[in-house]
Amino acid sequence: MRRALALAGEGGLADEVPVGAVVVAPDGEGFEAHNRTRELADPTAHAEIVALRLAAAAAGDWRLEGHTLYVTLEPCAMCAGAIVIARLERVVYGAPDPKAGMCGSLANIVQDPRLNHRVKLEGGVLAEEAGEILRLFFRERR
Repeated sequence: MRRALALAGEGGLADEVPVGAVVVAPDGEGFEAHNRTRELADPTAHAEIVALRLAAAAAGDWRLEGHTLYVTLEPCAMCAGAIVIARLERVVYGAPDPKAGMCGSLANIVQDPRLNHRVKLEGGVLAEEAGEILRLFFRERR
């Protein structure tokens, strides 16, 4: 999670919403990203999606069984859906997102029993640090 926090800071310096993500493969290899939506003019370029794409390319498969995602902010609906589709084993996130979070705040897509895959979930890891990065970013823009 510390690496994801550093990536979030890098994203903020690039004028992206400061969210960082690291997908860790079963062998320990990490695939890291920060938000790139503005840079790429791509609404799907959230940190989680970019990191998932890197991990899938390295694995040569869209199924990322046994992988863990560390992300500084609770994933949104799009990212939560991608997490389920990718068959991640586990998600660890920092700050909850009461406005868009879909891993417990507004709903819990990644553990919905109606879906074909459920993910182990741990929230609130280094939540204060993750939240502070976001608060400072948005405070500077107001």
